[in-house]
Amino acid sequence: MNRLLSIVISALPIMALASNDPAPDQYKWRLAWEENFDGTQIDSTAWSKCTRGNPDWQNTQSPDPRLYEVSDGTLKLRGIVNDDTTKDPAPYLTGGIWTKDKKSFDPGRFEIRAKLHGAKGAWPAIWLLPYDHKNNMWPNGGEIDIMERLNNNHGAYQTVHSHYTHDLGRTANPQSTGIYPINREEFNVYGVEMYPDKIVFMINGEPTLTYPKVNDGAEGQFPFYIPQYLLIDMQLGGQWVGDVDPADLPVEMEIDWVRYYEPVK
Repeated sequence: MNRLLSIVISALPIMALASNDPAPDQYKWRLAWEENFDGTQIDSTAWSKCTRGNPDWQNTQSPDPRLYEVSDGTLKLRGIVNDDTTKDPAPYLTGGIWTKDKKSFDPGRFEIRAKLHGAKGAWPAIWLLPYDHKNNMWPNGGEIDIMERLNNNHGAYQTVHSHYTHDLGRTANPQSTGIYPINREEFNVYGVEMYPDKIVFMINGEPTLTYPKVNDGAEGQFPFYIPQYLLIDMQLGGQWVGDVDPADLPVEMEIDWVRYYEPVK
């Protein structure tokens, strides 16, 4: 028994070393584009303000200049009480930006450093959708949620959506979502790596959720390895996050930088 125990213990360092070896398909990454929010204006060659729409995340989006501020090297996106519902009936107004129809990203690695100020009903998000959105209607083209935070939670959700998960309801095998700890009210780096056979999420450089391609992507299970556009938006209210407390507003998310890396095999 003691001999067997000593053999097991002596083998542990070797197994630990092997577990840290990079996967055979692991890429190296080269910085290809970054946004540092220098100056005082959003770069209109890459970004537009998110437009109003029917989904919960989009039904309070507004171009109101009070919702956007570029200063001291960060972008602030705010959620506020609408003080004039005669001009806009939405009870709350939120700011968001996207690269839709302006900047396309091939599958790669994304990192976004952001600080999330919590509030009841707050729902900030950082996510990816297919750049060719006309031929990849949701959910068939997939959605990659790099970060979603609800209310004042100590964790952030990271999720993939597709026909397989949304229409067919297959979310458990493989696991398509999880909530992972963040440094509350501080800057965190939210990331994702896109591979032909898996999506790997990260927070502060540490892997969290890995979503693999299974059954060769049959039944719309893995539509993600296509060019994407990036969305960063403050959101308020909706069926998932719940009611908003106006006393907690204004609320904001603050983005320090965005970095996109292309793979180098």
